[in-house]
This record gives sequence, structure tokens and C-alpha cells, in this order.
Amino acid sequence: MSIVALEVKNVVKTFPSELGLIYAVNDVSFAVEPGEFVALVGPSGSGKTTMLSILAALLQPTSGQVLIDGVDLAQMNERERVTLRREKIGFTFQANNLITYMNARENVEFMLRLNQKLDRLGKVRTEELLARLGLSDRLGNLPSQMSGGQQQRVAIARALIHNPTLVLADEPTASLDTERAFQVVQTFAALIHENKRAGIMVTHDLRMCKYVDRVLQMQDGKLVKTYEAQEEIQALARGE
Repeated sequence: MSIVALEVKNVVKTFPSELGLIYAVNDVSFAVEPGEFVALVGPSGSGKTTMLSILAALLQPTSGQVLIDGVDLAQMNERERVTLRREKIGFTFQANNLITYMNARENVEFMLRLNQKLDRLGKVRTEELLARLGLSDRLGNLPSQMSGGQQQRVAIARALIHNPTLVLADEPTASLDTERAFQVVQTFAALIHENKRAGIMVTHDLRMCKYVDRVLQMQDGKLVKTYEAQEEIQALARGE
């Protein structure tokens, strides 16, 4: 029996306030298979960012379970969660967080260095992945010498280079123009599928949903609708 890459079971996250408990995430359940790219959408305050922080093992749920490769995050101590984030999770965010004094190659290799996998094959894979992203001529460029789209593609390479189980993208196109945004998400989706990673993208831009396999819509902390049929997803992306 194969293990699901990501399982979210009845997750609740509450925060105290003067008016009582605020349910930032309220009984949310879903699963993501290897090679599946999922969009998490909803208005501001819907719980998307809180949900992403829980998936990234940065925030512990009040109740419920999050399992990555069948391992329950709630059963881990902080040191074990740090190791899991480094080895099993890839991140790419709106502010790509590239290290300013490292060039494109070094930024990607940094994840391999953290995981003690920076060997000859790792170096070759880094160059191959950056080439796949159209950055063969930018290997020695610092972030300041690259466009926003190029920087975001370096961030994608960094998120995938160590073969994580789960790849998380938080508004990865918010700072890009429309053409570059479509290119970045299309490439990201292709790499998720090819490398059999479980991918989740939080986005406000429903047009980007044209490249995903499933859309999860949140509102007021709840998962209110799931779009699975491609006809529905493409209609959503067109604004219909």
C-alpha cells in the first residue's frame, strides 16, 4: 500500500481574542498525492496562510493531524520538525528570499549543502535543473543581476533540488507581470508532475489555476469547495 505524500485530517487552529476563540482553520481535511499540483484559494482572512504555515511545520494545529510521508507532525519534537522542514519540504514564496551574496547556482546548491548532499551529482543536478528553467546563462549571476521572473525560477529550483516530498508556494507570482507569472507557474507545474512531488500553491490570482490538478477553496477557516474536474478548474481560471 503506497503512502500518500500529504494527509490533512480534521485540522483546527484557534487563536484567543477578547471576543473568544478565533477559528483560523476549522476542521479542514484533504490529501495530496505525489505528482499532484493543488491550488489553495480564498479571500484574505480565509485561513490560507495559516493552513500553509501548518503544512510547513512552522505552526502547530490546535487539533487534528498533518502527515507527510505517513509521519504525524504532532508526534515530533521541535528538533525533528526542523529536520523534516529541511529534508521533506521545499518552499518558494512571493519574496523569493534568495541569499543576496550568492549567485544562482550557489543559492540552489545551498539546500543540498544543508542536507549534506552537495556532491558531484548534486552539482550536476543543480545545473540541469537551472537549465530546465531556462537559466543556463545565469548560473553566475547574483539576485540583483536577475529579473523578478529569473529570481523566482531560481527559487523554484532551490525548492525542488533536494527532492522534497512536499513543495509549498505562497503567492509565487504576486510580484510578477502576467506573462512572467504564467511562465513561472507553468514551469512549476511541469516540474511537480515530472518529479512526482506533492505541490500546493496559495494564490489570489485565479488565472494561475489553469495549471493545477485540483483547487481547494477556503472561506472563514473552512474548506468550502473542491474543484476536481478540469472543465470546472478551467472555467474558474477564466473567471466564469
